[in-house]
Amino acid sequence: MNWETLLDQELWIDVAVILAVTFVCYWVLRTLLSLIARRLDKVAAKAEGSHARILGFATEMLRRTSRFLLFAFSLLIGLKAAELPDRWAAMLSHGWFIALAIQIALWLDGGVRLWMESLTRDGKARNPVTTTIIGIMLRIVIWTMMLLSILANLGVDITAMVASLGVGGIAIALAVQTLLSDVFASLSIGVDKPFEIGDFVVFGDVAGNIEHIGLKTTRIRALSGEQIVCSNTDMLRQFLHNYKRMDTRRIVFKFGITKDTPPDKVRQIGGVVREIIEGLDQTRFDRAHFVAFDDFQLTFEVVYIMLTSDYNTYMDVQQEINLALLQRMADMEVDFAFPTQSIEFLGGRFPEVTVAGVASAQPTNDNSPRLA
Repeated sequence: MNWETLLDQELWIDVAVILAVTFVCYWVLRTLLSLIARRLDKVAAKAEGSHARILGFATEMLRRTSRFLLFAFSLLIGLKAAELPDRWAAMLSHGWFIALAIQIALWLDGGVRLWMESLTRDGKARNPVTTTIIGIMLRIVIWTMMLLSILANLGVDITAMVASLGVGGIAIALAVQTLLSDVFASLSIGVDKPFEIGDFVVFGDVAGNIEHIGLKTTRIRALSGEQIVCSNTDMLRQFLHNYKRMDTRRIVFKFGITKDTPPDKVRQIGGVVREIIEGLDQTRFDRAHFVAFDDFQLTFEVVYIMLTSDYNTYMDVQQEINLALLQRMADMEVDFAFPTQSIEFLGGRFPEVTVAGVASAQPTNDNSPRLA
């Protein structure tokens, strides 16, 4: 052990200067970051909307600055105050970059975490799985870029490494292409939002509420009570009806009256239907027409708009319309039609014969009846 080196006065003076500068810089940097965070906090309190949210994120990111890296910055500044060999100067340049790269990665990683936490806390993450996937992918990109930049600064050739990662990624993608297809479908659902948790959808033969959107599958609670699991890829491949986003509901229904109804009463029925529908809440009358001569009835077609998408409300309104039609048709002495069939007998008549108090008809010859 070289005691002369330990007793060198200049060495201890350099060490004292380095330590003094280090602690002073550490205190100054911490105070400066604290002042900036408080200032941003005050500005964020006065701001509104997304501006306040961004400022809040910036404030929280500054408060999460690593004390170890802050001390490393201070030490690097302190080492600048002393005369060091040339080889130390090269190491210090790398140290600056490494510390700065790690701290920037920590800030960005903290920002992504805060974004995910805010969506979950405020209930804005309508697809939590997709939000988590996007957050994990962003964090992987951040730390990968940090690592590659540090290696490049240290003089490592990262070209071959990046190429090997690309080849390995292609091989993995080919091996799990079905899973990746569903994962990207989940991301598409999260970004494009064709449906969300709680929406009532009709998908092929399935009708129910979206209960969970996962990494690979979507779960639907059917009207009959069971849970139906569908692949995310299949959900996007077929037509899907989302009834929760329906603001209004267009209703078309028909009814028929007997063919012996007088023309003047037939002409009045459209106005009667209009009066009934306009007298109800949450409805808008569209039209009511006598549209066809069918086999056993005069057919009316009615169209009206429900100003709400609620199915139960629609059924209540339709019931009121039907009951009002029954009453108004009875007041007008108009009969609703029902399927009828006429039978014509040729070649003779059927005299009435009373059997056990019941009138019946018996043929007077052998001719058979036929349907007309």
